[in-house]
Amino acid sequence: MATKKMILDLDTGVDDALALAYAIADPNIDLIGVVASYGNNLLEQTAKNSLQLLELLGQDVPVFKGLSHSSTTNHFTVMQVSKEIHGSNGIGNISLPEPSHQVQPKDGVDFIIEAAHQYNKDLIIVPTGPLTNLAAALHRDPQISQLIGNVTLMGGALTVEGNVSDVAEANINQDAEAANEVFTSPLPITMVGLDVTLRTLLTKKETQQWRNLGTPAGTAYADLTDFYIDAYYRLEIDKHGCAIHDPLAVGVAIDPSFVTILALPMKVITNKHNYARTIGDKARLNARHPNVKVAINVNQERFVPVFMNHLINLLANH
Repeated sequence: MATKKMILDLDTGVDDALALAYAIADPNIDLIGVVASYGNNLLEQTAKNSLQLLELLGQDVPVFKGLSHSSTTNHFTVMQVSKEIHGSNGIGNISLPEPSHQVQPKDGVDFIIEAAHQYNKDLIIVPTGPLTNLAAALHRDPQISQLIGNVTLMGGALTVEGNVSDVAEANINQDAEAANEVFTSPLPITMVGLDVTLRTLLTKKETQQWRNLGTPAGTAYADLTDFYIDAYYRLEIDKHGCAIHDPLAVGVAIDPSFVTILALPMKVITNKHNYARTIGDKARLNARHPNVKVAINVNQERFVPVFMNHLINLLANH
C-alpha cells in the first residue's frame, strides 16, 4: 500500500479514461475513489463510464456522484463539441459491458471531505473537469483547505490562449465561479493547463502498441483514443496527434519534476468580458508563499514514455 492516496474527480471522457488508467498503474499512489462530475457528458454517463472502465481494468475502486451542474445554474447540457471530441457516450462511442458495480450511495462531495480528514497531507486530489465538486466541499467544510496535501488540476491557460475562447479553457469555463473559489482558497494547488498539456501528444503509433497486446483493455483503449485522435484531426485541433491533458495532471501530481512551475497567486475572472480566464491575482502578488503553482513547461520526452510504460503494463493484463 502506498502512503499517498489519490481521489480522481473525473468528467469521464477519453483523456479522463487515460488518466484513470495511469493512476491505477502507478505504484506510488493508491487510488481510493473516483468522484464523477458533469462536463464531457452528463453526470449519470460519466459515472457509468468510470464504473465500466474500472471493471475493464479489473479494479474495485468506489465511484461517487458529485454535482450535476455548475454552481450558478440548475441544469447542464452537453456541448456539441464535447460529443464530437469524446463521442456521444464520452468514451469514443466504444461499447463496454454494463457495470456490475453500482455508484456508491454516499455523496461525492462528502467523500472528499471525509477523505481529507482521514488522510490529511497524504491526500492528493486530481480534478480533470469542472471544479464544482471541490468548491462545494470547501463550502461545506472550509477546514479541508488546511488538510489536503495537494490539488493538481487539469484546467486553465496562463501563457497560451484558451480552447473555448481566446482566454478560457474548457474545464474552468464550465464553472468559473467555483474555480475562482478554489484558486483563491488556501488549498495547495498545481495548475496543469493548456500551457503544458498541448505539448504532450499521442499518435496512432502509440495506440497500436496497445492494440497489439491483444487484450480486451488494450483494444478498448486503442479504440477510444483513436476516436479522440481522429477528432483532433477532423476538427483541426491538432493534426499531429491528441493531447493527453488529464494523464499529465495525474503524472504531475505523483512526480512534479515532469514540469517547470511558476509560483503565482491566481484568480479566475468571472465577469462576462473575460469569463474563465485564469490569471495572476494582483491583489496578492506579494504573497510570500503563493498557494498556486502553474506548470509552464513540460518534459514531454520523459513524460510520454512513462505514460506509455504505465499503460502497456496495465492493459497487457486485462
